[in-house]
Amino acid sequence: MLRFDPFSDINAEVSALTRGLLNSQTGSSRSPRFMPMDLCKVDDHYLLTADLPGVDPGSVDVDVDNGTLTISARRTPRGEDGVQWLASERFFGTYRRQLSLGDGIDTAGIAASYENGVLTITIPLAERAKARKVEIAHSGGQKSIQPTTVDA
Repeated sequence: MLRFDPFSDINAEVSALTRGLLNSQTGSSRSPRFMPMDLCKVDDHYLLTADLPGVDPGSVDVDVDNGTLTISARRTPRGEDGVQWLASERFFGTYRRQLSLGDGIDTAGIAASYENGVLTITIPLAERAKARKVEIAHSGGQKSIQPTTVDA
C-alpha cells in the first residue's frame, strides 16, 4: 500500500530550508566570520582582549586613524597537496575589527601584545578624561569657630 501525504513532504522540505537559513552565517564556510573579543575598563585604561588562535604573529596589525582602532590579522590555509579532508572546520583568511574611540583616549599611549593566540590591547585614558579630586578654595576672611562650654 502506497501512502501519499503532500503536507508531510512540504513540511520536511520547509524544515530543511528553515534549518539551513537559521544555521547559516555571514561569510563562506572557509573564511573567518568574527573575531571574539572582550573589552573592559580597569582603573585609568581600557583593556581589550581578542581571540586569534592559529594566527601568524607577523600578520597581526593594530592601527589608529581618525579616532578608529582597527585590528586585522590573517590565518593562512594549510597548503598540503594530495590531502583528502575528512573535516575542515577551522577558518582561514583575514580577520578585521574596528572600534570607534572617544575623545578621552590617549591614542599615542595605546600598546598591544600577542601571546598564545590572544591579542591584548591597552587603551589609556587621556589625562583630561581621568577622574580627579577637585580642590575647594576657601576665602581668606573666614572666622574660626571655637568650641564653647556651657556653665550650668
